[in-house]
Amino acid sequence: MYRASDRVENAAWIDRIEAACRTLDLDDEACATAIDLFLSEAPELERSKPATAAASLYAAALIRGQERSQAAVAEAMDVSRLAVQSGWKPIMEAAGFSPPTW
Repeated sequence: MYRASDRVENAAWIDRIEAACRTLDLDDEACATAIDLFLSEAPELERSKPATAAASLYAAALIRGQERSQAAVAEAMDVSRLAVQSGWKPIMEAAGFSPPTW
């Protein structure tokens, strides 16, 4: 869970997630889930936030049944695909979801 002040402190990252949602044509529910996941797992270090935001977006798309490729999410968030690949499962698990095992 996160505090209301976390939304203010991470406003720029929320804006980036929302922009990526539009680029990826994700609905409002998937975007809201991505923001909740990001704020729940937001790291203290600024340099870690891009990967966490991208992984949160990928996880949210899976949770909401709007799967996008890791490469597409990485491109929309301007991170490497590896950043998405290595971060989405722990974010899903921390939120209480079981990641797919494909």
